[in-house]
Amino acid sequence: MSRTAVVLLAAGSSKRMQGSVPDKILTPLGGRPVFAHSVAAFQMSGVGDYYVIVYRDAPQLHELMCYAPTPAYYVQGGKDRQDSVALALETIPPGIEYVFIHDCARPFVQAEQLVALLKIVRREDAVVLAHRVTDTIKEHRGDGNLRTIDRRSLWAMETPQVFSYELITRAYARVMARGAHVTDDAAAVEALGHPVALLENTHPNPKLTTPGDLGYLEYLLSQRVPTAD
Repeated sequence: MSRTAVVLLAAGSSKRMQGSVPDKILTPLGGRPVFAHSVAAFQMSGVGDYYVIVYRDAPQLHELMCYAPTPAYYVQGGKDRQDSVALALETIPPGIEYVFIHDCARPFVQAEQLVALLKIVRREDAVVLAHRVTDTIKEHRGDGNLRTIDRRSLWAMETPQVFSYELITRAYARVMARGAHVTDDAAAVEALGHPVALLENTHPNPKLTTPGDLGYLEYLLSQRVPTAD
């Protein structure tokens, strides 16, 4: 039976929250921290055998431990997201075959999606939760002209992003060795020339990034059908 690690990223600086909250990951959402919603989905799904919690600082760690899965390994995050992921991957023990990487600022991932992602990664070695782009997207060129991009081939990346352990560790080793910059984990794998599968998400899974996002998350939570957890 394959074993799976789950990396939960909670070390973001929350700078784009503009001081409206001290830490977006610990911000109350429906009576519990944003972080706790992701944890609940993973625990309900049963996909994780080993958890790595990437935290920001000691005060945050104290709060996260109240809601984190047990047992879990804790590692302090790095300067950038990619540094945090690389540090987390270093802590994963032998015997792990697949790794989920999830930004805990996305609290509405669903247990059934996690189960589906695990099934896909066992076939494909790399899969990302994503949604189709529905807006009209234009490229603004330096000469002031616009170019419309065909949105039929455009997807917006979400998390979790899931990979075979061998593939994602090799991809991040290359990123770090070359001093490259990636904004998500799929980009590191893409740089190896490895294909990445997509699982279309038809449910809202927004990221808490700016103060205005919190009201939208509260609205979405009010519309969800209650489940036992």
